[in-house]
Amino acid sequence: MLNDIRNIMISEEEIAKKVKELGKQLTEEYSGKELLIVGILKGCMLFLSDLVREINLPLTMDFMIVSSYGSTTKSSGVVRIVKDLEREIEGKDVLIVEDIVDTGLTLSYLIENFKTRNPKSVKVCSLLDKPDRRKAQVDIEYIGFKIPDEFVVGYGLDYSELYRNLPFVCVLKPEAYMEK
Repeated sequence: MLNDIRNIMISEEEIAKKVKELGKQLTEEYSGKELLIVGILKGCMLFLSDLVREINLPLTMDFMIVSSYGSTTKSSGVVRIVKDLEREIEGKDVLIVEDIVDTGLTLSYLIENFKTRNPKSVKVCSLLDKPDRRKAQVDIEYIGFKIPDEFVVGYGLDYSELYRNLPFVCVLKPEAYMEK
């Protein structure tokens, strides 16, 4: 598996430091509010787990599974809700937690979908932002790292369900994901 890595883009230590910073910022900004964190599975799982431990507030969590990729490296642009929320979001301050914002198509769809459910607010926290690939305008209020247009895996991000367990974010060698 490590032979498939071209280089480490963001180290385990850099991630830990940024997660602490984001947790502190979220603690301050959501103080006194009814915070519902919505994790977008599966990619957010490591980031979300670390992040909520750094938020020193009462909060609730729910999860969604949405798909626009399948087992490819490019988004199809068609968003499919595989698992919807179990909680009502009406009147709540909702924070969507994502692993990466790429084209923005999935996130744009989710934000519009959530707005129809009458939350008090909807904001986004993403570990990674890849603005060079953006196709839909989305506001990301809390960003861990802006990255160039490279295919990355690790710390929850995958290629065909592999590499999620790496403790860092790294660039995958093209031969690891190119069709043979």
